[in-house]
Amino acid sequence: MKKITVAAAIDQLDNVQNFISEQLEFVDCPVKESTQISIAIDEIISNIVYYAYPGSNGNVEVSCDASADRVTIVIEDSGIPYNPLEKEDPNVTLSAEERDIGGLGIFMVKKTMDEVFYEYKNKKNIITITKYINN
Repeated sequence: MKKITVAAAIDQLDNVQNFISEQLEFVDCPVKESTQISIAIDEIISNIVYYAYPGSNGNVEVSCDASADRVTIVIEDSGIPYNPLEKEDPNVTLSAEERDIGGLGIFMVKKTMDEVFYEYKNKKNIITITKYINN
C-alpha cells in the first residue's frame, strides 16, 4: 500500500489528488471510476481541512492500494473524533433552498463508492473507501 502524508491544508489537496491519480494510472482505472474517486477524495480531505483541527494544525495520511479489480483508499487524521457516516442522508427530493446545509458531499461519497467505512482507532479518524474497477 502506497502512502502520502500532507498537512491538513487546502493547498495540499492537489498533492493528494496527484498521488491517487498516479496509483490509478498503474491499474488503468476507467475514467468514470477515477472521477468518482477524485470527487470522494476531494470531499473527505476538504472536510478534514475545514473541521478536524479547529484553531490548530494537523496532518492527513492517505494510503492507496490499487489492483486490477479494486482501489482501496484509507484516509487518517488525528483531529476531533467525528464519524461522517452517522450524519443522516439529506432529502435530495427537496429543492436546494429547502434542504439543510451540509451532508451532501458525504452522501455522494456513500452513493459512488462501493464500500465506505469509518473507525476511530489509536486516537485517529480512519475512513476507508473502496471502488471496484474494470468490472
